[in-house]
Amino acid sequence: MTTHTLIIAEAGVNHDGSLDKALALVEAAADAGADIVKFQTFNAKALAGNAAKKADYQQRTTAADESQLAMLKRLELPQAAHHTLIERARERGIEFLSTPFDDASLAFLLSLKLPRIKIGSGDLTNAPLLHAAARAGATLILSTGMATLGEIEEALGVLAHGYGPSGGPPGIAAFRAAWRDPAARTALAQHVSLLHCTTEYPCPVGDVNLAAMATMRSAFQLPVGYSDHTDGFEVSVAAVALGATIIEKHLTLDRKAQGPDHAASLEPDNFKRMVVAIRNVERALGDGVKAPKDSEIRNVPVARKSIVAARALEAGETIGPADITAKRPGTGRPPIDYWSLVGTAAPRALEPDDPL
Repeated sequence: MTTHTLIIAEAGVNHDGSLDKALALVEAAADAGADIVKFQTFNAKALAGNAAKKADYQQRTTAADESQLAMLKRLELPQAAHHTLIERARERGIEFLSTPFDDASLAFLLSLKLPRIKIGSGDLTNAPLLHAAARAGATLILSTGMATLGEIEEALGVLAHGYGPSGGPPGIAAFRAAWRDPAARTALAQHVSLLHCTTEYPCPVGDVNLAAMATMRSAFQLPVGYSDHTDGFEVSVAAVALGATIIEKHLTLDRKAQGPDHAASLEPDNFKRMVVAIRNVERALGDGVKAPKDSEIRNVPVARKSIVAARALEAGETIGPADITAKRPGTGRPPIDYWSLVGTAAPRALEPDDPL
């Protein structure tokens, strides 16, 4: 049975603070065949303090004298813009998604009644934000960049407590108890998907570690996808072949534009190629049943072999080991009958290559 991988076009902050560019990214995501277009919702002052430094990749791709706080302020989307983007996404038949980076932004996204909310890797350890999202009953996609397996388990314990039936106060002991509670784990499984991720832009291929997806599936019994920050899209396609249920990939209108994420993004044409490649891989994965397909059955008599005479034989002559062999076409007795024919009498006079 063919599965459908959820493909997220991560517009992120590639709109550079411009609503017109953000709308163009919605259009590009829809045209490329993505299921979801995702943005980032934050208040710069609530997200970063004055002392916050830019990451190396941000320093390389933005003005050197611009602080992280100033950069974030420049890239903010006002709340009103979200309504415009949601309406455009609805018109184009694509789901709108966003990542909150502070409590007020989470509350705002919850008020929009979105189908799901994405929590970024940087907030995997932000227990109050996670707990608030779970308490609200939100369906979540949780990114796990920079995290150990133990840190992911801790975050899932927070979510399990939030989703679970327990009304007890939150805290480390309560989170660990929720993780052990089958009812809370069941509620968690109904709401949460994980994304394997390496938080570097662009991500070196040697740091991808796609095998970690299987580790996470086994450890947590949750759907696992992949958030891809590598150059190109072959790693995303490989992730689908390895069972990723979600693929998230940055989308930009111009990879050469100045901004923190443009260089690690795909332009629309390549994003569309990625979508096509993923859909082809989904079809190629099939149902796992090993049996000949309709397209190959007609080739059975052409490619397989039958038992034929290796030399001229008279009717009734005893067939020796060197008297028969296997040759195409495969329209006669199968080669597995070789040993049962040796020592029997030729049924009729045979010329070389005559089938038995």
